[in-house]
Amino acid sequence: MINGICGVALRGTQALPVEVEVETTGGLFSMTVVGLPDTAVKEARERVRASLRRIGLMLRGRIAINLAPADLPKEGALLDLPMAVGLANGAGIIDCGEPSLFMGELALDGRVRWVRGAVPAAVLARELGVRIFVPKENEHEVALVAGVRAYGVETLLDVVEHLHGGKTLPQISGGSFGEEDECIETDMSDIKGQFAAKRALEIAAAGHHNLLLTGSPGSGKTLLARALRGILPPLSDEEMMEVLLIRSTAGLSFEPGRTRPFRTAHHTASSVAICGGGASMRPGEISLANRGVLFLDEFPEFSRDVLESLRQPLEDGTITVSRAAGSVTYPARVLLVTACNPCPCGYSGDPSEPCKCSPSSIEKYQRKLSGPILDRIDLHVAVPRLTPEELMSLSGESGESSTEIRKRVRSARKTQQDRWREVGFQCNAELPERVLRKRLNIDPDVKLFLAETVERLRLSGRGFSRVLRVSRTIADLEGSERVAVHHVAESLSYREGGAFGRGVGLGWRG
Repeated sequence: MINGICGVALRGTQALPVEVEVETTGGLFSMTVVGLPDTAVKEARERVRASLRRIGLMLRGRIAINLAPADLPKEGALLDLPMAVGLANGAGIIDCGEPSLFMGELALDGRVRWVRGAVPAAVLARELGVRIFVPKENEHEVALVAGVRAYGVETLLDVVEHLHGGKTLPQISGGSFGEEDECIETDMSDIKGQFAAKRALEIAAAGHHNLLLTGSPGSGKTLLARALRGILPPLSDEEMMEVLLIRSTAGLSFEPGRTRPFRTAHHTASSVAICGGGASMRPGEISLANRGVLFLDEFPEFSRDVLESLRQPLEDGTITVSRAAGSVTYPARVLLVTACNPCPCGYSGDPSEPCKCSPSSIEKYQRKLSGPILDRIDLHVAVPRLTPEELMSLSGESGESSTEIRKRVRSARKTQQDRWREVGFQCNAELPERVLRKRLNIDPDVKLFLAETVERLRLSGRGFSRVLRVSRTIADLEGSERVAVHHVAESLSYREGGAFGRGVGLGWRG
């Protein structure tokens, strides 16, 4: 339980209470802030002094502000408002009364500006059972936290008048996460041909499986990746709260609707940008894409450090950022979609354009992707270039629409959620080994088939488990309770289907 006037400090997606203590003694004016403040917190002295002057409070004497606990680093402008309220309370202008949380950045004229971390702060206030005052601009995201007593303020004067009893601020009413957004940027029916790649996208969406698209320049890899978002099921309430916590922590605006995140990163991005970190241990792209899609185009062009840093979060679904100031764990349950060319020039195996690369340069290019990284990608798909006839056709069948495919994906996800709810998982890609082997429910002849093929494909233990997970997803899309031989056969084809696999080349068309 907290006492008196408190602000918040952020550690990952968690907000921690910071008690504001004020002492004023005689002498020339000075203001000192202690308690491991960073530069932004120290600069708050001038913002706080100017804002209090606007409400008629002239600070005098030697002022010491302690931000407890003293060993917790404080950063950002989150503590402007609680420091100002603490000074007003110490001067006798207001009586805060019950314990309260305050957060907001002050302008020189007393306005309270938007700050990041309002959602973790609201969750903290709900857990502690206290009220919280947040900037007016943060109201819409705080309203999504059920069971919290929150008030939105525009100026410091609003807070003072409310605590003094001269004005009663309206309590923020609870909002909703919104309904499913039917807007689809890229529809699957708009993509000509590529039926094998579309099938792989459907499997990836249904079971949350990682995907590697390999093809020549202009074959449609990026278009296919962007179309994946339109067939993913909407976010549940629990997933929405996860996404909201991360976006609020990172200082990103809230996007209404239940559409899953879709994040992209340039191949020059650093490991800190992808995985998170920095002085304040902010979340990286892999966490901002949590419960959604992270698309990495030109996958082999990413630095070796970035590629290898993806191994642990892809396996565990979380990522721990450790720095001298401490460590923070962020969720990283992403559907990784990667795209690359088969060789440096991009035309290896292309039927219409000759490859100009030497065998050694092709081998060097493909060796940029290590075996452990490729082993963590469930579906390896070749994306051949369309023929001139296919490109020029203005009509004809282009396959099913995203809406039709999404219905099957949602049905398969619902089946998985019902099956794995008691063990705490939502989709097949999340299953640990202990659950997978015991409850896969395979036909007896599947074991014989696997024994004949696994040795030929030289699958690792991890690769074999991923084949089983994809097989389970294919069976769920078909509505089958048991995993049959043809489900496993299709799953195995995706382990050897790309230019980085062992079998089918880019000339293959599904």
